[in-house]
Amino acid sequence: MSTTGSQDLAVKNGGALVSNQGTTSIADTVVSKIAGLAAKDVSGVHALGGGAARAVGALRERIPGASTNHSQGVSVEVGETQAAVDISLIAEYGVAIADLAAGVRRNVIASLERMTGLQVTEVNISVSDVHLPTDDADEDTESAPRVQ
Repeated sequence: MSTTGSQDLAVKNGGALVSNQGTTSIADTVVSKIAGLAAKDVSGVHALGGGAARAVGALRERIPGASTNHSQGVSVEVGETQAAVDISLIAEYGVAIADLAAGVRRNVIASLERMTGLQVTEVNISVSDVHLPTDDADEDTESAPRVQ
């Protein structure tokens, strides 16, 4: 079965990113931001990043005018047609971590392939901590005013 000339070129050279009318390149920051947002969308993910990354991110968010870093805890390698993703996250207590990792992996792959056209070769997930409900209670008492 034969296809048109432009489709042959697109398939031969790596899909939708290359055609006979030009090429599309996608920056690493774009891929890491999409992967971070897709990972955060999965129920059971408390936050992305390890301890040091989250500490820096918390300081950064307190700066007036600063924006949230959606790619915190995400590192990527992006080639011309493929991408590999590493994600570090904190899981909610009580969540089945294997199921959580499968859900994160599935959502990241679907989002990246749909939005970028890149083939995702692997999504490696590192669970660096578990968030306890009592952790929020500790944070609330620290921010409450001491006097009225």
